[in-house]
Amino acid sequence: MIKQIATILILGFPNFTCLAQQNFEKVDAWLHNNLHEIGGRGVIMVWREGKVVYSNAQNELNTREKMSMKWVAKKQGKEVNEALQDFNTLTQMPIASCSKWLSAALVMTFVQEGKLSLVDTLGKYLPIMTKNGNGAIQIKDCLSHLTGIKAPLLKEAITNQQEFKSMDDAVENISKMDMEGEPGKTFHYSNVGLQLVGAIIEKISGQSFESLFQQRIAKPCSMQHTTFGNKPVVMPAGGAVGNAEDYLRFLSMILNDGKFNENQILTKQSIEAMQHNYAHYVKVVYKPEEADLWGYGFGEWTMEEGVENVHSVSSPGLFGTFPWVDKDKKYAAIMLSYNFNFKGRHLRYLGLKKLVDESISTLNSIQKY
Repeated sequence: MIKQIATILILGFPNFTCLAQQNFEKVDAWLHNNLHEIGGRGVIMVWREGKVVYSNAQNELNTREKMSMKWVAKKQGKEVNEALQDFNTLTQMPIASCSKWLSAALVMTFVQEGKLSLVDTLGKYLPIMTKNGNGAIQIKDCLSHLTGIKAPLLKEAITNQQEFKSMDDAVENISKMDMEGEPGKTFHYSNVGLQLVGAIIEKISGQSFESLFQQRIAKPCSMQHTTFGNKPVVMPAGGAVGNAEDYLRFLSMILNDGKFNENQILTKQSIEAMQHNYAHYVKVVYKPEEADLWGYGFGEWTMEEGVENVHSVSSPGLFGTFPWVDKDKKYAAIMLSYNFNFKGRHLRYLGLKKLVDESISTLNSIQKY
């Protein structure tokens, strides 16, 4: 039986209560109708004007989905019962490439403090990159997948990552990769850029990536259940674990020009830099199908192809989680799921966003009168 959960008091925002959800019937229906396309479990949350205006979780794993989750649990060394638990707004799970948005925000805190410049070259901090002929790549290239490095396939990259004993090992491995295009002019969506800049902020701070993330992003955003893990080699591009409530807090900060409650975490200038499309008029070697014609900023996709008039930004994850911020309609939302069904994923994203857009517009109209 499908279970629906409407969270009443969550997230720790001022006056954070859910409004009546009757304006989101079509979003309810979308979640019900697409539940088995997104893995049999899903959570959707929407934030607007300091409040959660919609929150719903539905769970109905079928036999095939249960078998799949049992296989995943076995591969990850987890208890089967844990893998089959119902999802809710607090369910903690790997968020894959949604991590990129968090990591880019972390790097921007160093930029706005003057400890790092977007036009600094990798060779300034990582001599081995210069030694192997790619030290001229800039920090901004790393944040926007424009390094020009011929990155390995994701499966190979993850396997390699597990073998490294230090961030220096990871950097050395990347430094030996071939170049496939000119830095700043060649787009290849991968893990390499954020891995390199992650190593740099560890070097200039003398702290681990996880410690920096907790101090500079997680704690000021009240993200108590989000972590990259206390590992010698973290994966800034895809290694975070978190939940829907935490990520919505982060999105609200992005929407609010870098401010969460009383904490100014990012400057408005940093937010604007992150949301510029740097992948326009460049050679595209690879981008995932679900990104379709989207552009790319720092750690996030611009949901329009052009450079001007970026209205919405997102950073979907491999396992189906889809967070986004709509700058025009002034709301943030996340759909959290866990599945490997890539077929039609892009259209599902757009379909869901359209329904949420409509619901928000209805709320705006009600408030006017």
